[in-house]
Amino acid sequence: MSQIVFDHFSFKYDAQQAPTLKDINLVIKPGEKVLIAGPSGSGKSTLGHCINGLIPFSYDGEMNGKLQIGSLEVKNSQLNEITKFVGTVLQDQDGQFVGLSVGEDVAFYYENHEVRKEDMIAGVTKTLTSVSMLEYINETPHNLSGGQKQRVSLAGVLASDTSILLFDEPLANLDPVSSKHALDLIDEIHEESSKTIIVIEHRIEDVLAHNYDRIIIMESGRIIADGSPDALLPGNILTDCGLREPLYIEALKNMGIDLKADAKVADIQNVKVYSEQVKEWFESSRTRDHSEIDPVLSLENIGFKYFEDGPEILKDISFEIPKNEILAVMGNNGAGKSTILKLISGLEKPDSGVIKLHGSSIAKWSIRKRSEKIGYVMQNPNHMITKIQIFDEVAFGLKNMGVPDAEIKERVEYTLKVCGLYKFRNWPISALSYGQKKRVTIASILVMRPEIIILDEPTAGQDFRNYTEFMSFLKDIKNEGISIVIITHDMQLALEYADRAVVLSEGRVIETSTVAEIMAKEDVMECANLRGTTLSRLAEICGIKDVRYFLENYIQFSKEVVS
Repeated sequence: MSQIVFDHFSFKYDAQQAPTLKDINLVIKPGEKVLIAGPSGSGKSTLGHCINGLIPFSYDGEMNGKLQIGSLEVKNSQLNEITKFVGTVLQDQDGQFVGLSVGEDVAFYYENHEVRKEDMIAGVTKTLTSVSMLEYINETPHNLSGGQKQRVSLAGVLASDTSILLFDEPLANLDPVSSKHALDLIDEIHEESSKTIIVIEHRIEDVLAHNYDRIIIMESGRIIADGSPDALLPGNILTDCGLREPLYIEALKNMGIDLKADAKVADIQNVKVYSEQVKEWFESSRTRDHSEIDPVLSLENIGFKYFEDGPEILKDISFEIPKNEILAVMGNNGAGKSTILKLISGLEKPDSGVIKLHGSSIAKWSIRKRSEKIGYVMQNPNHMITKIQIFDEVAFGLKNMGVPDAEIKERVEYTLKVCGLYKFRNWPISALSYGQKKRVTIASILVMRPEIIILDEPTAGQDFRNYTEFMSFLKDIKNEGISIVIITHDMQLALEYADRAVVLSEGRVIETSTVAEIMAKEDVMECANLRGTTLSRLAEICGIKDVRYFLENYIQFSKEVVS
């Protein structure tokens, strides 16, 4: 029996000339656990909208072919009929809440179906208990953390008792620990209820660690691969369409190891059969050299609290931002990362300690003067952009400083060339992609000729192709003589691109070192709620004791040999 059937199905939005989905043939059976992946613009979200009924009932367009959900032929059905089969957890949980409290939000389904009050209370209690959120029943949903919001969204969907659960990029706004908890919760629901689980996500490694039956890969509106992880991972289908393989798979291939389909490498434990080859590679590789730190900015014994009688947010914080390097600042939520940014930028002043630029205190510097030397790029570029045209946005800061028009034109055009935006200089910003908008925000900082640029989660929500392109761009910026600070939860990003890292926990610096050395310290990783990469697991499974040097050697090797 099939639960979802696409038969020569296509869909074209009314606002577009060409179909977004083309000749889709897909069958998903009851109880399957399926990952749908693809680069940005591949059509995976549109496919999800077809499954949950948003197409054709919320997005107008032309459908051809057959789409059946359960016993329903979609084009002959109503949205309320489809929602009895499919429940959706959106990427943006804030857009899914309808109640003023957690309890009211979960009760929404029962109220719409005129369930008796006694049964409604019992249902809400049972559902919130299943996602470990009953103690928050009276809390406002918007006050919850990202992981908690997702649990409440899931509770609202579980209340409807649909047989299919669709998760649209569930990990996009979650830190590593919250991501694992979310995937663990999806596992529990699947095991206890045998519901059909469909996850649309570009963080393939995280998802596949949870034993999915199939990967469906989309590109340019078509399904180009559909098979088990064990069948697809040994080949190159993921990288061919711009997706990232699990890091341990990528590493084995880069070491020249031929992966066999019968090795079942989707389970990382099974790579033990390649232990001798991995050890041979490790013994022949060379260790990365470390340069001495030449600091641009230093924080010395910083202490801070927001209120005189309030808790101490930062406690004796000391670290340095090196010249012409990429520094990763990592730590769990509430560790003090955002507060440090406010102190560096001058939005807040430390209660104790000193911040120095090239050895001199900047305590008396205004926010404006600091912004000329230290640029801050927000995670969401839409929160920074104020102008319609690209040129005007990049020129905005220089105009405020009274720089002559001729110099503004010269500096803006040079900066746009560095950022790969020169050919778009007269375009409206609204015509750019999300990644290009992020480049515009960096260009508007870079044109001021700062010495330091700080970026908050620079690759959040980007697929691997855009992620790689953006980080390569940041390396080019570093080569312009600028220090880059990245606030991130992504250990893989930090390992591959950061020269050094600072780890915070509960307002204190608990480690400053190379990322590889930090990852080798389990107590530090656990304290900061960080998750190691599968590269570390590969070393451990293959019996390599010095994980730190294995990581450093591989990253150096991948930069110099593979790139």
